[in-house]
Amino acid sequence: MKILLAKFVLEANANVPMLCDLKDTAISYGKEALSHMQLGDVFNRNDIELIPVICADAACSGVMKKTAFTYIEETILNAVKENIRSLDGIYLHLHGASEIEGMGSGEHHLVQKIRDIVGPYMPIAVSCDPHGNLCKSYVENTTFIRSFREAPHIDIEQTVQRTCQTLIDLIEKPRNIKPVYRKLPLILGGEQSVSADEPVRSINQYMNELEEDPRIMSCSWHVGYLRHDTPVAGCGIVVIPSTQRDQDYAEEIADKLASFVWERRHEFHYTGLTAKPDEAIKMALSFEGKPVFITDSGDNVTSGAMGANTVILNQFLKVDNLNKKVLFAAINDPVICHELVGEPINSKHHISLGLNYDNLSKKIELDVVITAKGRQEGTNMYGEHGDYGPIVTVSIEHYPIDIAITDNNHSFVEEHQIKACGVDWDDYDIIVVKQGYIHPELKEKGKLCIMSLTDGATVQDTKLIPFKLIMRPMYPIDNI
Repeated sequence: MKILLAKFVLEANANVPMLCDLKDTAISYGKEALSHMQLGDVFNRNDIELIPVICADAACSGVMKKTAFTYIEETILNAVKENIRSLDGIYLHLHGASEIEGMGSGEHHLVQKIRDIVGPYMPIAVSCDPHGNLCKSYVENTTFIRSFREAPHIDIEQTVQRTCQTLIDLIEKPRNIKPVYRKLPLILGGEQSVSADEPVRSINQYMNELEEDPRIMSCSWHVGYLRHDTPVAGCGIVVIPSTQRDQDYAEEIADKLASFVWERRHEFHYTGLTAKPDEAIKMALSFEGKPVFITDSGDNVTSGAMGANTVILNQFLKVDNLNKKVLFAAINDPVICHELVGEPINSKHHISLGLNYDNLSKKIELDVVITAKGRQEGTNMYGEHGDYGPIVTVSIEHYPIDIAITDNNHSFVEEHQIKACGVDWDDYDIIVVKQGYIHPELKEKGKLCIMSLTDGATVQDTKLIPFKLIMRPMYPIDNI
């Protein structure tokens, strides 16, 4: 049994002032690529030969340059062509929210090209992020497609390994099945679809119950992605029959699942405590326990923002007699990060922090002392691995404020990532992170967690986003 594997991940935010290029993408090949796919021991069999092609992980960034995507796609397609006579199946780890300059969805284009090469019957299995957009042709070009259930995505490994095991099963026991797709006129942000909260908890439970039926192989609910304007934006569901005989039944289940989600459209809401920026600061300052986490939701790097906005930093600098110790993890400024990374610990510097793309990322003049330096090798999340570049942590003179400065928009959502900044989160009263919804370890640690409804590339009010290309009517933009 010979299986080809590839990974392409990009969550493309069209609202950031940059295009994603190959230099912004972590690329590995062959056996090294396998180490970034979270496969476990699923393929550890003597009768399975793997052909690992590429892992191209652009994480959360801007729209990708066409030349960059073409290189990634051609690398995969050439490997498919070279091995077409011996291949038994293909596994792809995709995101679902890529957007390619002048092309649209990279995933949709890639899967179509692969299907054109291998024909209609070769098993193609895809694991993906639920915050990705679907369309009928994309879904039907796969044999098996399944999204992570949990948001935050603590079940990546579980989903990947289930998908890979299903691919093996489909190769050993061939079935002429087709995934069933339903699009919903519903557009949501990730901050409104946390899986520990309703209605997502009930949706996941319902899908689990549906999968107890031996006629149903898999059910997925895809929240969608709304940070670039596209006709394929919006929620979708996928139901996959166990056999060809179950195809009509899967159509019925797809209708039931679509109705189940749609009937709960009024229940979607922000999870946890939210507040306007000024109110969020007041709440944090007046709270007696520690730590308080503030998420800068308009600059949410887990949804493609730059992580460079200095708005909340400005808020704290304007507080009279600030008596709370504050950490920013992190602020993205490649120039300042690289200027300071070669300087000694305890050295003093005057810096202009901020990318100055707009008023939100406006530069701030600061006198700082370098307190720690390191690399983001320890800032992987949810079992992923990688080196995400340097970190320089500084203290602002005459203010109880520390800032971890990075050269990219990598997220800080787990304790070990805070430690990688050379600090202990127990030393801080308030910690500001570039997220929307709070992630599990931070939520457990925080005595108070506030999502600050800041402006930026990931503004939370869907009605403020100027969509022109999406399907209409679409709830909640339109009153359906």
